[in-house]
Amino acid sequence: MSNRTVCREASHSGSWYTASGYSYCGACAAHAYKQIDPSVTRRVFILGPSHHVPLSRCALSSAEVYKTPLYDLRIDQEVYADLWKTGMFERMSLQTDEDEHSIEMHLPYTAKAMESHKDELSIVPVLVGSLSESKEQHYGKLLSRYLADSSNLFIISSDFCHWGQRFRYTYYDEALGEIHRSIEHLDKMGMGIIETLDPMSFTNYLKKYHNTICGRHPIGVLLNAVSELRKSGTEMNFSFLNYAQSSQCRNWQDSSVSYAAGALLVH
Repeated sequence: MSNRTVCREASHSGSWYTASGYSYCGACAAHAYKQIDPSVTRRVFILGPSHHVPLSRCALSSAEVYKTPLYDLRIDQEVYADLWKTGMFERMSLQTDEDEHSIEMHLPYTAKAMESHKDELSIVPVLVGSLSESKEQHYGKLLSRYLADSSNLFIISSDFCHWGQRFRYTYYDEALGEIHRSIEHLDKMGMGIIETLDPMSFTNYLKKYHNTICGRHPIGVLLNAVSELRKSGTEMNFSFLNYAQSSQCRNWQDSSVSYAAGALLVH
């Protein structure tokens, strides 16, 4: 009988990010991580989209520990047990977990931001599938009680527009000038809608423009959690702090990925 701890390796270290940092999204994401207060935060929920496996619900990890290049992060088994009891979650295999990058990309940042209180820290990774609007509402309602707790921090993993023929998305409004200007306008329209914290407006924006925001479902879950808390009078505001593009598209052969960093404050 073995009591070996099940660990998820930092499988994208050295490829998606190097020892010296993140070449694309790093400087942008840092604006959000700067907002973290490690003296208050004790538990970090990380909601990331599923890129590789079809998933119609949300999934929990099979691991107990997530390794990072800095130090190991412990999964909060108490919260996991409570979430599992709801019957709303699947369990992802360790292979699925290690193949997926959306949660892992945030682990070194989380570890660095929380370094001064690492012994008191636990994480709650949640892989979010292609949810229907009603499922986004159900998960938002479920997670809202955790969002209300000031010792919990929620991290939502998402890029913004993936533009170019390799992404099968080439929306372009010529009236706005060069392609990268059109992309920025489209992204900032979506960012402005997220700042209103209205899940239905964000859903309608996606239906109209089909912007390739990979974390649209994690964002939808967060917006629905916010809506649930607002019913009880909790005041919140969201603001974006930074926006960047991996490159500036000027012709149809170009491609780019957009990044945005923002923070939700619960008063």
